[in-house]
Amino acid sequence: MQALLDAIATMNLPHDARRIFHGRGGLHPGCEHWTLDCYPPVWVLTRFDPASEDTLALLHTALARRWEQIAPGEPLNWVFQCRHEGRTDTRLMAGSVPDPHVVTEDGARFRVHVLRGQNHGLFLDMAEGRRWVRNHCEAHRADRYGLKVLNLFAYTCAFSVVALQAGAKSVVNVDMARGAIAIGQHNHQLNGITSGASFLAHDIFSTWGKITRSGPYGLVIIDPPSYQKGSFVATKDYARLLRRLPDLLEPGGHALLCLNAPELGTAFLQEQMQALAPELAFVERVANPAVFADVSQDRSLKVLVYRAPE
Repeated sequence: MQALLDAIATMNLPHDARRIFHGRGGLHPGCEHWTLDCYPPVWVLTRFDPASEDTLALLHTALARRWEQIAPGEPLNWVFQCRHEGRTDTRLMAGSVPDPHVVTEDGARFRVHVLRGQNHGLFLDMAEGRRWVRNHCEAHRADRYGLKVLNLFAYTCAFSVVALQAGAKSVVNVDMARGAIAIGQHNHQLNGITSGASFLAHDIFSTWGKITRSGPYGLVIIDPPSYQKGSFVATKDYARLLRRLPDLLEPGGHALLCLNAPELGTAFLQEQMQALAPELAFVERVANPAVFADVSQDRSLKVLVYRAPE
């Protein structure tokens, strides 16, 4: 656990939400079950295995000592979450959590919820994917007809917020989780975005008519769960999305394909694209944030960019 203690002892006070320590990447022997995130003003420590009370007390002391150094006189707020054998236990260990709890990233504001569930409202490992979308939309904001974006598996619509901030003409957000879509609508309001976004709280596979009628799109973002029983299983359902890509994209349009499944490498997406949408050309793999470094690039988050022919 020394690597985690060292990270705590040297961490700075982040302005934006970000990961501080990523033991899951396998680069810190003995710390593979630990992650530490900051959703200002709250620290979230996660363990993918049970932790003893003595261990938690040790980590509390380390956090309190460093907090006094970087924010003297301010209260320490931290949450511990244990995920083990399909169960999730979340505890407020010190201080409090704002309600509502709003964090920032590159000037955008997002509502998060760190005391319930495994997904806190903003996936920190996708920060570079959102930055790519921001840069891409800024580069195309002067296009003659404007950039139309399709955001599939939109969750809380963070991609939509940054796309519209960067000059996209419109974004269609689709996700079957009504609660997530509702937070997504709130995220747009938080950022003063009052037009350009539409929200479809539907199962993507039964909504192709509406999706197609709003196209074609200059950018299609696909960021599904790797496995969600009853709704999406990457090994069989990703292909159902990829075969529709050529018809969804306008000439010269781009697709951002995301996959966060350690057991499925980059070749999984590349081989399916070659088989199902061979006319789309591979452009690049977007690098993950440096803190998410992994012993294997194939285990880590995959974010691939493809381009349709002119």
